[in-house]
Amino acid sequence: MAKLPICKYGAPVLRRRCPEVKEITGDIRKILEDMRQTMYEEDGVGLAASQVGEAKRLIVLDGGGGLWQLINPRIISRRDEGASLEGCLSLPGVTVKINRSQEVTVEALNKKGEKIIVEGKGLLSYILQHEIDHLNGILIIDYLDKKKKKKTEEKLKKWIKETPKM
Repeated sequence: MAKLPICKYGAPVLRRRCPEVKEITGDIRKILEDMRQTMYEEDGVGLAASQVGEAKRLIVLDGGGGLWQLINPRIISRRDEGASLEGCLSLPGVTVKINRSQEVTVEALNKKGEKIIVEGKGLLSYILQHEIDHLNGILIIDYLDKKKKKKTEEKLKKWIKETPKM
């Protein structure tokens, strides 16, 4: 296992729709394990493969009830709407209030290739939607109005320009 670098705002992979995983190989399982380690070491609650430079439909998350590692997740139902204040490892220092479904049902595959259903409520629902957005090239700033989005993008570009590269 290895901690992976997090792609920051401006990385092209963050804006691409990730293709489905066709076959669950040892490489796919390794990416999921590396993502798990990265998420926990970064104190995140979720991570999409695109955030670590992999254009694959993979997410890992832990909303406090244990680890989920999902392949090709898709939302099959949504219920009730509520606001969530969200941050993102790829957008340092940015938080956005977003109206999302408070309950979602997600269909995915696990690492063994078995179809599973995840019922997400509250925080788990918000994390699932946030990470699946990443797989579709959607960032939290896309939920802002035009003026706030432009201001936030300028702030992010400045932060990235001024941040020393490691």
